[in-house]
Amino acid sequence: MTASRFLSLAAMVALAACGNGPRLGESSAPMAVTKLSELPAPGGADLTAPNSPYRVGPLDKLAVTVFGVPELSGKFQVDGAGNLSLPLIGEIAVSGLTPTELSRTIDHRLRGVYVKDPQVSVNLEEATSQVYTVDGQVGQPGSYPAVGNMSLMRAVANAKGTGEYARLDDVVVFRTVGGQSMAALYNLAAIRRGLYPDPKIYANDIIIVGDSTARRQFQQFLQVAPLLTTPIVLALQRVH
Repeated sequence: MTASRFLSLAAMVALAACGNGPRLGESSAPMAVTKLSELPAPGGADLTAPNSPYRVGPLDKLAVTVFGVPELSGKFQVDGAGNLSLPLIGEIAVSGLTPTELSRTIDHRLRGVYVKDPQVSVNLEEATSQVYTVDGQVGQPGSYPAVGNMSLMRAVANAKGTGEYARLDDVVVFRTVGGQSMAALYNLAAIRRGLYPDPKIYANDIIIVGDSTARRQFQQFLQVAPLLTTPIVLALQRVH
């Protein structure tokens, strides 16, 4: 691959470190692109967002206190779908809320109906919500806990598998490694046939199945690199 082709692609592409950032192709910042043979594992700092408020996620364990009402207080666990079941209130969709936002939600549900003037606090007991996100042509897009030895095939299976007409040769994984945005294009059919290993998936990875802007940015590489024998990995670095 010539340097000019790398640079022409770089002018088109930018990756986001998380789902809230700009998507591939939305940034005009100059980038230098390097092709790698595999998508590296993230470091510890890549798996956390220390400057962001903590947001409740699937399987987190929470301590909910309604002062003066012990029967409404206790320790509760968020289910795998990001919902929390509480006495009287029932089920609440809590995934993505900060503990403060959740306490306000509980306050609102209780106030004037079950408790005249509730004072609610929510504290994190145990964080198990290291999650990856699956989007695109899958049965159930969403965020899922990154627990155990998670692989790309298992991650897609957790999202209820690919759709009937899903592009199995069009699966892009976004990852941040050492603060650097990266993307890899995989072929699920090739992985199923054992042509190359099923890659490991980590917390904060974003998986997109099916035709996407991300995949189209790989088009120039697909002309010279056979996706059936190896994934295509791009590391994007800002030009200083």
